[in-house]
Amino acid sequence: MFFRWDWLRPVLTAPIVPTLGPVHPHVLTVDLFEDALRAAVTDRFFLHYDKDRRWGSEKEETVLRGDVVHQAGHTLIPTLTRRGRGTVKVFAYGHRGSVVDEAAELALKLAAAYDAVNARVVRPLGPETGSPRGTRIQLQDFTVRPCPDPGGPVRPFTDWPAAVQETFAPFATAMAADGLAFLHTQMQAGRCGPVLVAAIEDRIVGAIGPMEVRPDAIGCTQLLPQYFAVLPEARGRGLGLALWRAAMYWGQSHGAAYQLLQTEVGGPSDRLCQAEGLTSLGFSHTTRA
Repeated sequence: MFFRWDWLRPVLTAPIVPTLGPVHPHVLTVDLFEDALRAAVTDRFFLHYDKDRRWGSEKEETVLRGDVVHQAGHTLIPTLTRRGRGTVKVFAYGHRGSVVDEAAELALKLAAAYDAVNARVVRPLGPETGSPRGTRIQLQDFTVRPCPDPGGPVRPFTDWPAAVQETFAPFATAMAADGLAFLHTQMQAGRCGPVLVAAIEDRIVGAIGPMEVRPDAIGCTQLLPQYFAVLPEARGRGLGLALWRAAMYWGQSHGAAYQLLQTEVGGPSDRLCQAEGLTSLGFSHTTRA
C-alpha cells in the first residue's frame, strides 16, 4: 500500500479523487487512491466504477505515480491528460498555504518533462470555506425525500414526434459550449442512455441527459452526471426547473440512491441546486500553475 490513511484522511477537505472526480463521502477511502495508482500501471486502464467509462474505451487521464508527493500534512498527486496538447494537473491536499505553491512548482516541472502545454493546480476546499470561485460539489440524496414527476413539456427525446426530434440538431449546435453537441453525437451513435428534452411550439429548447444509473465503488447505485442546457431565449419560463425535476424523478424511479453534481459557484445550475436543497460537500478550485 502506497498511501497512509492517517496522513491522507486529515487533508481531504472535499471528497475529490484524482482521475475519478467527486465521490460520495461513504466511498471516500484509501482504496480509491490506491486504485487510481494501480490503474496508472496499465496505460489507459478504466476502473470498473469510473463514470467516464461510458464515453469511450480508453482513459485519457492517469496518475503520474512516480511523481506523487505523500507526507504527513500534505499530499500532491499529479495527473497527465493526453487530450489536445496535454495537461498536467496536481491535486493539492493540505491545510497550510504553501501547499498551492509547491503544487504549482511540481506542475510546471512535470509539464516540461512530459511535453504538456498546460499546467494546473486543483485545490479541494471544504464546504465551510464558502468559496466564491470554482466548482461546488453537490449531493442529491434520493433516500431522504420523494422526487415527484413535474409534468409539463418534458419528455424523453424518443417520445417526441419525428418533426420535433429533428430540431435537436440545431439546439445542440447552439448549446455546444454546454456539451450538447458532444451529447448529440453520442445519441446518434446509440452510446448513451435516455435524454429528457423540453419543447415549445414543436421546437426543442432544453435538454438534460443522458440518464444512466450505475454502481459506485462499493456497489451503491448513483445517477451519473448529465449535460444540462436551455436556450437563452427560452429561459425564465421554468423549463430549467422542470427538466431538473424530471431528471431527479427519473433517477429516483430507476433506483438511484444519490447523484453528485459539479456546478459553477454562483451560476444558474448552482443556484437551482441550492434552492432545491442539495447538500454542499465542498469545492474544487483550479488555477494555472
